[in-house]
Amino acid sequence: MTPQDLETVSPAGHYIALRIGFAFPMKEINALPTPWVEHYTRNSLMLFDPIMRWAHTNTGMAAWSSLRDDDRRGVLGMAAAFGLRFGLVAAVFDGNADGQRSFASFCRADREFTALESQLLLAYLTRCHDEMLPPKTLTGAELEALAMVNDGKRLKQIAFDLGVTEGAVKQRLKNAKTKLRAKTSTEAAALARQFQLI
Repeated sequence: MTPQDLETVSPAGHYIALRIGFAFPMKEINALPTPWVEHYTRNSLMLFDPIMRWAHTNTGMAAWSSLRDDDRRGVLGMAAAFGLRFGLVAAVFDGNADGQRSFASFCRADREFTALESQLLLAYLTRCHDEMLPPKTLTGAELEALAMVNDGKRLKQIAFDLGVTEGAVKQRLKNAKTKLRAKTSTEAAALARQFQLI
């Protein structure tokens, strides 16, 4: 499944939060209808949302319809009024003491998700979660160069500060970009910061 496939499988919208740390996800994709997002935010519905409660305490997947008994404030009914009548919540967790959680909510206006669609959406979330796992192969030298890029230093200054050639710095940054799947050194430094590697 690709991001483009989500529009077909989940035509009413979706929300994905990847690798939630202390309070915020490393990456967030909110493709829910703007009027619903505004209503949800304005009325602080996250505090009462059975979908969010399920996503923070479970793994796997659940249809929204199975959460109605836990919806004392009628959040699911409000969502339906905005065209989000059927939904699926999915969550994955690393399962260790330092583990991070990712979750997603997928929506339709016309029908429940099929078993196959549900499995594909959970597999998609799991793949996105795994792809955001910080690499463990970055060397100290690569991290040092990334930290300097993060501080706004230019190649020549980094080389001078480290006492190495510009070519050596370029190689370190090239290796770091490959390991972090980044296109630029600035992007690699930002990812390393997000992963709390620098």
